Amino acid sequence: MRLCLFITSLLRNMIIRGQEVMIVGLIAGLIMVLASVCNLHFVDGAPSVSDKKLKVQTVAQGLFSPTSIAFIDSKNILVLEKNTGNVRLISNGVLQPNSILTVSVNGANERGLLGVATLTNIKTFVFLYFTEQVQGQELRNRVYRYEWTGSSLSNPALILDLPALPGPNHNGGKLLISSDKNLYVVIGDLNHNGKLQNINDGPDPDDTGVIFQIPKPDTISAAAVMNPFTSSEADDLLSRYYAYGIRNSFGLAMDAMTGRLWETENGPDSYDEINYIQHDVNGVLTGFNGGWKKIMGPISRTQVSPDQLVNFPNFKYKDPVFSWKKPVAVTGLAFFHSSKLGSKYKDNLFVGDYKNGNLYFFKINKDRSGLTFDSTQRGLKDLVADSDNELTRVKFGSGFNGITDVKRSPDGLLYILSINDGKLYRVVPK
Repeated sequence: MRLCLFITSLLRNMIIRGQEVMIVGLIAGLIMVLASVCNLHFVDGAPSVSDKKLKVQTVAQGLFSPTSIAFIDSKNILVLEKNTGNVRLISNGVLQPNSILTVSVNGANERGLLGVATLTNIKTFVFLYFTEQVQGQELRNRVYRYEWTGSSLSNPALILDLPALPGPNHNGGKLLISSDKNLYVVIGDLNHNGKLQNINDGPDPDDTGVIFQIPKPDTISAAAVMNPFTSSEADDLLSRYYAYGIRNSFGLAMDAMTGRLWETENGPDSYDEINYIQHDVNGVLTGFNGGWKKIMGPISRTQVSPDQLVNFPNFKYKDPVFSWKKPVAVTGLAFFHSSKLGSKYKDNLFVGDYKNGNLYFFKINKDRSGLTFDSTQRGLKDLVADSDNELTRVKFGSGFNGITDVKRSPDGLLYILSINDGKLYRVVPK
């Protein structure tokens, strides 16, 4: 028993100290197995929020390293398990005992079953992003489209074929269906050093460190979007990118009031970011260059100027709308277009982190291109949380023990997914 406690304590400390988000999935899984074998139980304290009119409920538990959720409708929720490759279904508030689909994944480090999104037109489609392990083939990150039958997923179609090497971290993997029914896909840099990472003499674009926009993903054929980049085709194929210069991202969200895309980004040893991806330059909608590997955080805190970046036509560098100087491993974000929790939260932004298990709340500014802070949030006018004291001024909830996703449900409540707890929570009125 003492040996079990020692090993488990060591693993849990590894999670707390971890700099990368998804590497902890394997460690969390080992903890769950060890706890079961040794009959150990942990009580880390229930999650809580600062608003006394609200409370946190557990929706489902017993999930194995969950990474992402998506709502099919008000009664059905899909949950992904990173290392097992299992897609789980929560139906009418009950986690179903068996997976509705299992895909072959490599779950090492930040690889695995990572992203999910749903789209309903005539049929309901489900999109999955995962690191596919096929015997005898090179490891790839792939996006597949499935049809929802009402109880299972069928008819897979390959939509996007992306690199997975060398990695094994920085796979990104979040998916988003926008209000105009485009599919957005984010992949991290996979430790590449090319032009898409703002290395001027690096290799040509290679589908890493970018956000894709895929129009009409319910009808498009895989052949139309799978062609790999070559230098001679770079200008044409760059049109597939909405953003580049992305280190690694675990969060995409669309502001339904503007139709504009936002993203969270993990920094190395300094500066995690929230980014407003779409922006106008002299009235022209311009693509986003996140600045990595030359910039993280505000450019004013570096010795870099924008002309030192790789500046592809129609892309511009833009500072993050908010940064944490000390990385928190920022993950999911959600625009809360609902009044169910109170008027002050309506149309504003919730963001989660892995490292602290915190949930943050931000107010959106008047033109909805950034954030605004009031007089009680001292020190944040520079748009950087430089200290733990400044961080607490945007903290809304705590104790979620490794947030991997944040979503608003169809019925207007806030859902939070914890990879370390293996639980799905929601915030509701008391």
